[in-house]
Amino acid sequence: MRFLTFIVFVFVTILLVGCEKKNVNPVTPVSPTDPTNPTISWVHTDGPYGAYIDALMVSGTNVFVVASGGVFLSTDNGSSWTAHNSGLPNSSVLTLAISGKNIFAGTSDDGVFLSTDDGRNWTSVNAGLPNSSVLTLAVSGTNLFAGTQDAGVFLSTNNGSSWVAVNSGLTNIQVRALTISGATLFAGTYSGVFLSTNNGTSWSSVNFGMGLTIVNAFAVSGAKLFAGTYNGVFLSTDKGSNWAAVNSGLTNTWANALAVSGSTLYAGTYNGVFLSTNNGTNWTSVNFRSTAIVNALAASSTNLFAGTYNGVFLSTNNGSNWGSINSGLPSTLVRALTVSGNNLFVGTYGNGAFLSTDDGGSWTAVNSGLTNVVDALAISGTNFFAGTYGNGVFLGTNNGSSWTAVNSGLTNPYVLSLAASGNNLFAGTQGSGVYLSTNNGSSWTAVHSGFPIYASVNSLAIRGTNIFAGSDGGVYLSTNNGGSWTAVNSGLPNSFILTLAVSDTNLFAGTMDDGVYLSTNNGGSWTAVNSGLPNSPVLTLAVSGTNLLAGTQGDGIFLSTNNGSTWTAVSSGLTNTNVRVIASSGTNFFAGTDGGIFISSL
Repeated sequence: MRFLTFIVFVFVTILLVGCEKKNVNPVTPVSPTDPTNPTISWVHTDGPYGAYIDALMVSGTNVFVVASGGVFLSTDNGSSWTAHNSGLPNSSVLTLAISGKNIFAGTSDDGVFLSTDDGRNWTSVNAGLPNSSVLTLAVSGTNLFAGTQDAGVFLSTNNGSSWVAVNSGLTNIQVRALTISGATLFAGTYSGVFLSTNNGTSWSSVNFGMGLTIVNAFAVSGAKLFAGTYNGVFLSTDKGSNWAAVNSGLTNTWANALAVSGSTLYAGTYNGVFLSTNNGTNWTSVNFRSTAIVNALAASSTNLFAGTYNGVFLSTNNGSNWGSINSGLPSTLVRALTVSGNNLFVGTYGNGAFLSTDDGGSWTAVNSGLTNVVDALAISGTNFFAGTYGNGVFLGTNNGSSWTAVNSGLTNPYVLSLAASGNNLFAGTQGSGVYLSTNNGSSWTAVHSGFPIYASVNSLAIRGTNIFAGSDGGVYLSTNNGGSWTAVNSGLPNSFILTLAVSDTNLFAGTMDDGVYLSTNNGGSWTAVNSGLPNSPVLTLAVSGTNLLAGTQGDGIFLSTNNGSTWTAVSSGLTNTNVRVIASSGTNFFAGTDGGIFISSL
């Protein structure tokens, strides 16, 4: 299960998973009817696919998944999915539990919800619950237990109609996992395991042999209790009184999920899925991709479902082979966009790179040799470059059909931005300023002079011989290919610069807290241009002719046709309002969001 608090722009390393192509009808962008009073509509391109999966649950022929915060149902082993969210709040669903006809959903901000019709309709059941995220649920007979982020464990004996806290002796109230074995209730917390034999009335710590580690998951097999932790898998055969590490062959010990099927134990980790047939004594990797982050597992008969940062995968032979099963699930989180002729390239959060040659009508994964989160893309001639979060820069050829790491001299592999000019390729990093390559990434040189220590460069823009860097400490300018940098922040507040855009003599900067600023003299001075903009982070800026588009965090897209003097909201049809990147091709604009790609025409 994921953490509920995120640091802005700091992402964990994520594996890219399988190559899939989704064929749909060509997407037709919608144009405004009146250019002086724009009514722009966006159309979803139906991809690329690969939603963030928080939970999986199997009940008979029904498979439930929590994808990008919503609940989806499949009745055909994942071949197709249908959203079942009527009555659920906008807050994210984090966990599920099933008891007969009752399905319970724990959310990040709104407590617990109940469905009695396979998730088609949901009702809030929160009386007595605090305003705390519900991270885990467990059911035993008429007892329903909820583990919360910072308020401990709560018990309901009437299907959630009312709740009472049951925390006596529970010295850590950050509860990430619950399981029940016979009459014993176990709670996995941020400081190990606790046990209750009286439905939570009292708790005792049971961590001998394990230590006070973070416990993410449990699995029960007869008298054996397994715990998945940030230090690997532990086994207890005496109800938690004693624990032994069982990690031989487990090459990644960040165990997020566990599942049992017969005599087989599965572990989902930050490096994919592992299998043990001897109670964890030995593990074998059974991966669709060796570094996939697996958040959830569910086993049913011969089916093993794995929920990852980039969708759901199914194996019907104990992990020997896997298939992607994401039709109908939300689209992947988009982090980068670039256009070359008819080719639209997309970099995603955990799902690698995708290519569309028909304005988003269909997508093909282009990930051979590419790993990790793709935060930046750049094109120089026939060469394609991808900046990743954790594995540096990759060079792609043949429209991204194959990739090679090109990191010699790049001592910081956390690349947030890329920009190409002639033979020069610049890489902005997290915490180490800028690097320069003059040979397509074969070698890199740090070009940091003038930057403060630990500068993070979120955006790069080039105009002629001027190179601009948007950082967590403002805007910097270099006129000598990065040989030296000068702060150009007069008129800028103490802003965290998220994005830059250049249009003729205009330089625009999008900030974390202060909207958009304009400079007409290479950053010598800045003026706020925010009339009509909300008070939300400006994540991306894009210019095409007289059109300037701003993508925001949570408030969609805004258009200015007068260099930012005034802005108009243009988010009609945009079903996801976290807009990370915008790119243009001719009269078409493409918006990369936390829910895939949208297209519009201006």
